[in-house]
Amino acid sequence: MSNPLGIRPLVAHMPESQIREVANAGLGVAGVLPFWFGESDMPTTPEVTAAATAALARGETFYSHNLGLPELRQAIAGYASALHGPIGADRIAVTSSGVNALMIANQLLLEAGDEVVVITPVWPNLVWQPRLLGAQVREVSLAPTADGWQLEIEQLLAAITPATRLLILSSPNNPTGWTLTGAEQQRILDHCRHTGTWILADEVYERLYYVPGATAAPSFLDIAQAADRLIVVQSFSKSFLMTGWRLGWLVVPASLVRQVGVLIEYNTSCAPVFVQRAGLAAIDNAATVAPLVAHLRQCRDTLVKALAPLPGVQVIPADGGMYVLLRVQGHDDSLALAKRLVVEARLGLAPGSAFGSAGEGWLRWCFASRELGRLEEGAARLQKFLVG
Repeated sequence: MSNPLGIRPLVAHMPESQIREVANAGLGVAGVLPFWFGESDMPTTPEVTAAATAALARGETFYSHNLGLPELRQAIAGYASALHGPIGADRIAVTSSGVNALMIANQLLLEAGDEVVVITPVWPNLVWQPRLLGAQVREVSLAPTADGWQLEIEQLLAAITPATRLLILSSPNNPTGWTLTGAEQQRILDHCRHTGTWILADEVYERLYYVPGATAAPSFLDIAQAADRLIVVQSFSKSFLMTGWRLGWLVVPASLVRQVGVLIEYNTSCAPVFVQRAGLAAIDNAATVAPLVAHLRQCRDTLVKALAPLPGVQVIPADGGMYVLLRVQGHDDSLALAKRLVVEARLGLAPGSAFGSAGEGWLRWCFASRELGRLEEGAARLQKFLVG
């Protein structure tokens, strides 16, 4: 392929986000209900916003430590420890978003030619970040079943060999909502210990978990030793309604924290101090998470109930995340269908093909809506599109 830009061929020919492609098609179309992005339409809580405003008023517009404010690292460690058992602040690195945390983890571990296994369908960044570093990515696909998306655990373990440098997974998963069980995590961890493979676990949706009695989804932090080859990525975006603030963190073996700090220096230097103050306020007000999860459970159930009776529509509800995947019979090109829905039904959904070939034929609907009526109206628009 030609490369008139004179830049890296991989970058020159990288695909654009199909989610953005659909959203851009909706710009200027009046009355579109947007469910395409992975964020709620609910704003950040006033306590969090007030903390950032106060920090700005105090003039906290300077650099912080590369790893983040010590008090924020300590607060994150306490928050994570309450969910998963003791985790020291010496294992925490604050980052400028969960995306940044993922990229730093990849930079920490990967060289060109390294083998990476990724469980798909998945948010495309988890596939493209290692590719940007020259790694060779192998995909292991989830399978849709009547009981939800399922992982064939033996297939995954067979794909992870001593030649596999890194396993990347998202649980609860974006876009499927599939969530690893504790038993599956233990088998994966034991196998990766045997092969010497690192695990990079994207657990940013861990609190958005709808199994009764659970405060969080199963985490590798529940079972791993502090020195295991495990890196866990977290974010303030989902559980604390802070997508636009761009604040995340890493949990790594303490022996690697210095090197993580160096990588942060060469990527962003540090997260903005006033944003870190907002993160502190979010953790101080973490009691807001439980009612948010209760509301999102109601959103999920409302949407599934509205979609299930529609002709030719297959819906697979999930235990975690903020998405419902649906398939419309006779529409195998998800990007084309998503673009039609924007124009003809004023309904904005994400095409499943944005999440890899395993997602083709599906549409992702973000159900994190302040008003349940928006979800019901969206389902009514889809029904009208289908039946005419």
